[in-house]
Amino acid sequence: MISRREALQRCGIGFGGLALHALLQEAARAAETSATDRAVNPLAPRSPHFAPRAKRVIHIFANGGPSHVDTFDPKPALQKYAGQPMPGETPRTERKTGALFPCPFRFQRYGESGIPVSEIFQHTARHVDDMCIIRSMHADVPNHEPSLLLMNTGEARLVRPSVGSWLTYGLGTDNQNLPAFVAMCPGGYPIQESQNWQSGFLPGIYQGTYVDTQHEAVDKLIEYIDNDRVSRPVQQRQLALLQQLNRRHQQQRDSDPQLEARIQAFELAFRMQLEAAEVFDVSREPSYILDRYGPGVQARQLLIARRLIENGVRYVQVWHGAGQPWDNHDDLEVRHRQLAQQCDRAISALLTDLKERGLLEETLVLWGGEFGRTPTVELPKEGSNQGKVNGRDHNHWGFTMWMAGGGVRGGTVYGATDEFGFKAVENRVHVHDLHATMLHLLGFDHKRFTYRWAGRDFRLTDVHGRVIHDIIA
Repeated sequence: MISRREALQRCGIGFGGLALHALLQEAARAAETSATDRAVNPLAPRSPHFAPRAKRVIHIFANGGPSHVDTFDPKPALQKYAGQPMPGETPRTERKTGALFPCPFRFQRYGESGIPVSEIFQHTARHVDDMCIIRSMHADVPNHEPSLLLMNTGEARLVRPSVGSWLTYGLGTDNQNLPAFVAMCPGGYPIQESQNWQSGFLPGIYQGTYVDTQHEAVDKLIEYIDNDRVSRPVQQRQLALLQQLNRRHQQQRDSDPQLEARIQAFELAFRMQLEAAEVFDVSREPSYILDRYGPGVQARQLLIARRLIENGVRYVQVWHGAGQPWDNHDDLEVRHRQLAQQCDRAISALLTDLKERGLLEETLVLWGGEFGRTPTVELPKEGSNQGKVNGRDHNHWGFTMWMAGGGVRGGTVYGATDEFGFKAVENRVHVHDLHATMLHLLGFDHKRFTYRWAGRDFRLTDVHGRVIHDIIA
């Protein structure tokens, strides 16, 4: 015999179990349908978890580590105490540093928000009312390789999918004739090379497509884009035959994902002949647009970035150059000024262009490096005859990035470093928090956005990250 209360409790549990079972079945069917759709067309457009604020991303990567205290995080104390030891304990960085090093550039307030920006970014500063400047970023270590991987994949040591790969996996792309994810870097690869845009354990079709934007001619930007020996209809028949042979080969090998990626790559390469040459050819732009962006490689690749997202590409990463150009351990004043002059006008033109075309509201634009630089001067290595004491070391304890468009609260500054700019001390934002916020703007709950691999559900933010709601409009 059981009591009436116990009977009701047991029934309640039973009804709850039935409801849970139904929910699990529904989720399984949805996952199965999603997997089937991806198998048919892995780049087909898909909806995120909830209504997104942004639909695409342009990530302007100042690789090497720009100095936040010389660009977007002014520190008057550096001028006041220049040449003096920093009070208290100096946080440990990669190399030995000495006294406080004053900023060589003037800061000026811009826009209705009155946010101060360095003179070397005076053109970009005109858009400060559309920007959220995060001055409290921090990473894990003061070394390029792990910090680049952390910023690009959410993991500093192991092979993981890049942010662009996650987004194209989750959202697909709006143009099947172009890559969903493009990484542009003039003159060669950055440090860590293609690992920065790798697909990791995700299917290979989601890896970024690298373009060397030092070239102006479209046939050099995208090699073998045209076949001057075989007509397009003949190519299509050849590709159809090749696809049949590849599918038969794949079926005999338990649907090898590497073979699937290769098949998809062949098909995408053929489809790119329809649109890629036109999209990458900036000479098609009117003269006033070309004048707005200005001359040079940075202008060209930022204009290409706008043309790509305008034509349905989901994620575009724009690197400043091969290696780590912003890694100015010496001659910082000269080199930072030169680097900013190469991109400042073009960044401003990009933001203007996006706004005029009604694209900025749904395009998240991100600028920054893998870390910042120390407020203290870097000292020469022992035994070195270099003799220069006019640069800054790597600094992962505190640095600045800015975001614009895509649902970001413009004209705001979030977080702060200490009086001298060494450590993030107020509203600290880790790289995992940045990724969680980006995914939120793009319509994803970063805790639910997973991929099952090796018996575990992985996500971009691993087991970390929080959405910074204060920077969302």
